[in-house]
Amino acid sequence: MHVAVAREPSGGETRQAAIDAEVDAAVARFELPGLAVGVVEDGEVTYVRTAGELRAGGGEPVTPATLFKIASNSKAMTTALLARLVDQGKLAWDDPVIRHLPDFRMHDPWVTREIQVRDLLIHNSGLGAGAGDLMLWPEPNLFTREDVIAGMAHLKPIYSFRSRYAYDNTLYIVAGELAAAAAGAESYEALLRSELFEPLGLERCRVGEWRRDEVGDMAQPHIRIDGRNVPVREDGEMVAAVPMAAAGGIRCSLDDMLRWITMWLQPERSGLVDGAPWLSREQREALWTAHTPMPLGRRLREWDGAHFHAYGYGWRLNDADGRLKVSHTGTLSGMYSAVTLLPELGVGFVVLMNGGGSNARSALVQALSKRFTAPEAADRTVDYYADAIAADAAADRKDGSTSAPDTSSRQAASIDSMTPWLGVYRDPWFGEASVCRRGDAVRFAAARSPMLSGTVMRVGERLLVDWDEVSVDAEAWLTFADADDANAPPTLTMAKVDPQADFSYDYEDLAFVRVGDCP
Repeated sequence: MHVAVAREPSGGETRQAAIDAEVDAAVARFELPGLAVGVVEDGEVTYVRTAGELRAGGGEPVTPATLFKIASNSKAMTTALLARLVDQGKLAWDDPVIRHLPDFRMHDPWVTREIQVRDLLIHNSGLGAGAGDLMLWPEPNLFTREDVIAGMAHLKPIYSFRSRYAYDNTLYIVAGELAAAAAGAESYEALLRSELFEPLGLERCRVGEWRRDEVGDMAQPHIRIDGRNVPVREDGEMVAAVPMAAAGGIRCSLDDMLRWITMWLQPERSGLVDGAPWLSREQREALWTAHTPMPLGRRLREWDGAHFHAYGYGWRLNDADGRLKVSHTGTLSGMYSAVTLLPELGVGFVVLMNGGGSNARSALVQALSKRFTAPEAADRTVDYYADAIAADAAADRKDGSTSAPDTSSRQAASIDSMTPWLGVYRDPWFGEASVCRRGDAVRFAAARSPMLSGTVMRVGERLLVDWDEVSVDAEAWLTFADADDANAPPTLTMAKVDPQADFSYDYEDLAFVRVGDCP
């Protein structure tokens, strides 16, 4: 473990000691398997701290060189890559997408014609939150990038184009392919390496396919089971390329991420290419401009004293205690990341975790932010925010309006009751799923997403899928129906059992039609 000396804040206590206390509190309160935290101030790394293990019980410590999945913090790298191409004159933000990807289609032909490069990045497409994400995870699966892009034509919008914010991943994949096409590059991955990783010195960052043992020092994701941190979806000998690279598939170390944020905070001094900033001032400002208003929730108002909340190009923007905050988080399969920049203070920090959950990240990030935006608020600690989060959750449970229904009475659905619905079903973008007898049970199995396999259960009059894989933490209701036309086949729709489950389980976007009998 390495800890750098921090500057003295007001009040006599070193900022290093204050940050150490918050990190220690987060590790203890949330029993984190491993994490890495770093701070940059005025262009210098002033704090680095690692704790825990790559794999719980494995004995290998997290280091500043440990690779973590940065998940949706990949988005800022994708938008920066596009901005660099704008600087080079290879594209413009208001270019129609079909100028660079002529075969690209959205569900509405008018939107296909009108959607611009900028629209791919700011979550205003009219699609619901997480639309199409079941082509990305749970991972690993058999979807290709071509499948994802082709699937966009079948994803029906639920809002008007450009009318409101709804978080999206799939259009970032389109953006990555557009970047490669505009640059004439072999692939998004090759372009990212040559135009971003190499010139900025992000030596450990990885994207695409590589051999685990040739890279080494890689954190593995964890979930909590029976009070223990349990590794899930561990890397094999070959780390596979993933379709979602541009949206959330990049891995970097803490050292890399500190170089990355230093470039943003000190662009005239850090990450220079041939003596010039890697990005022009105009394009840096474009990335940090508010493009889509976001809801201003109670927590932002109470915790940050925020008056606005918006999405830029790959960054979230709000005011925090009178200062601009530029930030993003990432969540993926037991990995959690956060990047927070306070450019008016010359400060930025990074949090990387291989477990612990989003509440742990929220409490730690908020406490760290307060050490800089309001250092006098000494009571706003990890425990303070953790208690507030727990109190909100308890209030939600008491209210019951957002709680998951009680499904403890579940029993395996009988073969006889399911006979009218057995068969192979197909959705236009997700592909085939079978609902078939296997032994003494009825099983649901997605053809291209093997982790979405489980037993069909009955809860009262309803049916749900109890997934085999414990890390698939959002069960789904199944609703079968006969078509209005007596000659048409039955249909199947799905919905999250827990209304608060991650929106990336976008079961509601599926519209299956039976296409055949069980094999």
